[in-house]
Amino acid sequence: MYRILLGLFAVMMTLSVATAATVTSRNGWVVIDTHQSFAELSERLEAVVKAEKMGLVTSASASAGAQAADIAIPGNRVVGVFRNDFARRILGASVAAGIEAPIRFYITENPDHTATLSYKTPSFVFSPYFDEGKDALRVVAGELDKIFARIADNTTKDR
Repeated sequence: MYRILLGLFAVMMTLSVATAATVTSRNGWVVIDTHQSFAELSERLEAVVKAEKMGLVTSASASAGAQAADIAIPGNRVVGVFRNDFARRILGASVAAGIEAPIRFYITENPDHTATLSYKTPSFVFSPYFDEGKDALRVVAGELDKIFARIADNTTKDR
């Protein structure tokens, strides 16, 4: 009986780790599964961000930090993307909305060693400030929606 319970526990733990390693679709998010590896997707995102004339403002990786401590976890990277002209326009519409910049892409490694690219749409991110920022903020968010969609599409499309 003990062995059966131990085996069942091991299976449940394996399933919970596999589930925790994936990002699923949710309100306001775009989630794109790819055939690319974590490293490939990270490199392509950086190249496409530059090609779209946007700035790679921040980058943080829990997996890189864990690796530095000799701990292996699935690839995980958050990349903040923005540009100063958009920041000025957003601040002109709503100072409070400025806390949301940069908008982030999230790269996660899946159990099968492919990677997923996710992000919250700029319109979703800035929506809590639309009453304050009015049409000016809505327009900027809409422009950013198009840029972020192009970045995601060009990063994840098969070559």
